[in-house]
Amino acid sequence: MARTSTLLDAWGVIYQAEKTLPTELKVGFLEALAELEDHECHRTRKFPKTRLHRVVGYKQPVYRADIDKISGWRLHLQYDDGQIHLKDIIEGQKHDDVLLEIQAKKIRYQPKQSGSK
Repeated sequence: MARTSTLLDAWGVIYQAEKTLPTELKVGFLEALAELEDHECHRTRKFPKTRLHRVVGYKQPVYRADIDKISGWRLHLQYDDGQIHLKDIIEGQKHDDVLLEIQAKKIRYQPKQSGSK
């Protein structure tokens, strides 16, 4: 049985994808999630479907993953304690303004405060 990486969705990204993604991209979204959960992809650092890579120019480590390269729809995620945290889904028309999209929802991307409960 293949190992999987833990995928967390505290911001309702999957729900948002269901509401906003065009119907023809919903299977691609599921394929992207499956690749992100695939431990072997993380071990080898090869992500042929999502082309997972770090966003350049933002202080905190944020990663982008393609849902569909041609349409421009993307997922943003971060790693914390060996878990993958979905942060946002970005519409195709907005994917070029990646830093503006992150800044608009910066609370999602801030690290947890240690010592607070």
